[in-house]
Amino acid sequence: MHVKEAKRTLGTEIPWIVDRMDNAIRHALGSRSNPEFLIDPGGKIIHKLAWSSPRQLRQQLEKFVGPVEKPTRIEDLNMKTALPIKTAASNVLSRLDRPITGHAYMRPLRSKPEWSKGDQPFYAKLRAEADPALLEEGKGRLYIGFFMDPLYGVHWNNLTEPIRVMIDAPEGMTVSPSQLEGPKVEVESDIDPREFLVDVRTTQTDEPIRVSAHYFACNDEEGWCKPMTQRYQIFLERDPDGGNNPARSSFGFPETDEH
Repeated sequence: MHVKEAKRTLGTEIPWIVDRMDNAIRHALGSRSNPEFLIDPGGKIIHKLAWSSPRQLRQQLEKFVGPVEKPTRIEDLNMKTALPIKTAASNVLSRLDRPITGHAYMRPLRSKPEWSKGDQPFYAKLRAEADPALLEEGKGRLYIGFFMDPLYGVHWNNLTEPIRVMIDAPEGMTVSPSQLEGPKVEVESDIDPREFLVDVRTTQTDEPIRVSAHYFACNDEEGWCKPMTQRYQIFLERDPDGGNNPARSSFGFPETDEH
């Protein structure tokens, strides 16, 4: 789904190689955010950069393959780009300001959905972050955000009760509040994230925090609206793939700025 949507929006016809969901290839190649590799037919890495550079890539291709008389320009590709999918209103809710401790932003946490084969897709993706004090001292604030995945064409149904979130903390940990309710929104539907901040005290970080979200989702194109109950686990450990930048992208998901 992700490659299909990327091809549609970017207008590209080049072959794609997709990493696994656990980013196994990325981690094996050094876990950089925007690296560049040239691999020869025998599988040997013959060139690499920590941050990709089109100019240097062309130089390396000329070195190993040879120069061309008429290099392809971007405008020669005639790529037919398209806008990302938008299913409902956005920017109807103010974003939640996440706390900053000194100059330290909140850290992304590892999380995973409790999903089994045959279950409904997780239309609402969970983003969890912790302030440094929580990870280092066991006392601090936890950010929980639910972002509608645009690939499914689904939006929040605001004609029903807002999203309800129940938090089940493991032994040795307290979370306050442990029951959350999203805002009441005036428009009938939207795709803005639902965001919360809670206080956490803990003497252990091995067991995950379990979160259940109850919400109504709709897909206008397919003609359905239905209640969803979906469960997630949050681990008090930093997610190496979660990025660092507190800025948000126009697509609804947090951006990253690792170099």
